[in-house]
Amino acid sequence: MSEVSPSNQNDNGEKDTNSNDVYVPVQEYTGGEEYTLANGKETGRIANEKREEVEKAIQSFFKEDYKTDVKVHNIVGNVDGATVFVESIGEPHFYTYAIIPIDRKQEIIMTDSIWTQEMVVEDAIITGLYGLAYKSEFNKLDKILEEISIQFNLTGKTIEAIKNSGGAGFSTNFYFVQVADNDPFKSIIDKYLQNPNIKPEQWNTIFSNSNIKPEALLISIKMYMSNNDEPNKKAFEKLVSVVEKSDDIPSGAYSIILNNNEVNKTNGISESNNSLEQSYPQDIIKD
Repeated sequence: MSEVSPSNQNDNGEKDTNSNDVYVPVQEYTGGEEYTLANGKETGRIANEKREEVEKAIQSFFKEDYKTDVKVHNIVGNVDGATVFVESIGEPHFYTYAIIPIDRKQEIIMTDSIWTQEMVVEDAIITGLYGLAYKSEFNKLDKILEEISIQFNLTGKTIEAIKNSGGAGFSTNFYFVQVADNDPFKSIIDKYLQNPNIKPEQWNTIFSNSNIKPEALLISIKMYMSNNDEPNKKAFEKLVSVVEKSDDIPSGAYSIILNNNEVNKTNGISESNNSLEQSYPQDIIKD
């Protein structure tokens, strides 16, 4: 299961994986200046030169359309404008992105035409609400993964990378949550947009009463070797076993991936062919 983020290619529209120096240790990847989208060099320059205008427009868009205050982390040029990666302020906590068009010839930021891909922001909000409603269960999952990371010398993506290029909803160094089926959550997103200040315990009740099947929420655990080693089979088996046996972690469909240490610095994706993986249709269902 891959993170939800826009397509990653070089300025010629081709995936740039030919050079050895395109790979970096995951601990060094921040998703900042080296993160690129297709044909976005010029629009990226325009957007970042007018960063204050872009930030103000994006923050107004999220406040008006999604009743959410956000902080802008990264502005990345794309073929028609800029993809703007944001983080919600406070709770529910999530990462997502929006797209702001740019008139290249006149170098005008089209602040009235901001848009998002279908359900991207809504799904991010839902996962943030899920993390808020089941905070103790997610804390338990965090503790389990932290213990295994110490035992087997594993690591995860940096918080900077998640902020600058993640855009994948409720996310931590070790996992991210996605919505697989929007239908059960329609009433939940409607409730949030009507009243974003509902208390956490109320969200817990709302989720509990919504008859949501665990398959509707995907929890993707993605970890990496801390050193330049092959993925550790014993560590992977431990991750699978602990998730299978734990009863007090969040409900959902779990996939588990253990990668080596390197990622592509233009998109943050592990491209090795030796990753260890258990995912759909063998994902782990926790009810």
